[in-house]
Amino acid sequence: MEFDNDRIIKHAYKIEIFYWVLLGIMNPLVNSLTLFPRDIKIWIILLLVNIILLPAYLFYAAFIVPRFLFKKRYVLFILTSSLFFIGAHLLLVSIYSIVLQFGLSVNERSYFSYNYTTITRECLWILMNMSMAAAIAFIKRGEDEKDLVVNLQKDNISFRLKYLRAQLNPHFLFNTLNSIYSLSLQKSDRAPEMVIKLSDLMRYLIYECTDDKVALNKEIEFIQNYIEIEKIRYQADVRFTVEGNTDGIMIEPFLFISFIENGFKHAFDSAFTNPFIYITIKVAADQIVLNVINNTNLDLETQAKRISGTGITNSKSLLELLYPNAYALDIIQTEKEEARKNNLRIENAKKRLETFYPDSHTLDVILSNNAFTVSLIIKPRLT
Repeated sequence: MEFDNDRIIKHAYKIEIFYWVLLGIMNPLVNSLTLFPRDIKIWIILLLVNIILLPAYLFYAAFIVPRFLFKKRYVLFILTSSLFFIGAHLLLVSIYSIVLQFGLSVNERSYFSYNYTTITRECLWILMNMSMAAAIAFIKRGEDEKDLVVNLQKDNISFRLKYLRAQLNPHFLFNTLNSIYSLSLQKSDRAPEMVIKLSDLMRYLIYECTDDKVALNKEIEFIQNYIEIEKIRYQADVRFTVEGNTDGIMIEPFLFISFIENGFKHAFDSAFTNPFIYITIKVAADQIVLNVINNTNLDLETQAKRISGTGITNSKSLLELLYPNAYALDIIQTEKEEARKNNLRIENAKKRLETFYPDSHTLDVILSNNAFTVSLIIKPRLT
């Protein structure tokens, strides 16, 4: 028979309550019914005795065991446990001496009298309760340690998320400033407009995306401002559409922007006279789908290297932290009627946050003819 330690730890407080109720009520009831079935006063006396001793056992479980046994101070633990045992025994003897002052029958007086049988019975009873108190202390410590591990895991993930976001923000800002610098060199009249858009982006970066989650509408507004900046910089076929109801949906900030940046980088780095990039965010049922399609003239191997840049790598790490199940990154190139497919399994950063994001996500990168497509699907939570 196997024991589920996690289940025992989870219900530690229930086990403790059950045992102390059993000790305080059921044990004296069983003893009195067995030995003195017609005399309720014996049950009352035994009940009062256990109620008097209960705080002592609680003290043993909450103070002596954690302070000495858990800290491996074994000599002090043995000494204090011995003193506790002697004290509990003397307390019982004192209580029984008081009980003997009442009018009891011969059999009842024999049960409470100070003799070998009584001493043996009560010593075993005290040792059993001390052992159970120690066992309960161990179970509660397991519960506390499990909570500590969970909190440390959450703190670790929170730190990693903040670190990754801190990397994303400067990376994104650098690219945007580079765009404004390019317009300034061209003496473009649209440079001031880009500065205004950048101020909106900075407001979002500094003030609005500091929380773990942001409203999807805010993230879409942020993406819209970024796209407007890129449209000012490049004269190209840029389309951005949002489908579905986006109200009341919270996501992690900056999940999408690196893939969109990547699309612009590829589209305008290619030798095409009419570059294009089509971006779609679709909300359907319980998932969000991001599709980024842009032109490219690079081969599969070069594109595979391109998707390992800082922004994309950090976005992958964020996704792996927030959606801990493994996901497949598929790079597909189609030439004529033959297809070649390479599957890259991202396994290096499968981390926690299962309690927050148990659902998997998928990320597909497809190179087909002269089009490069990134498709990302996640399952967010509603507010």
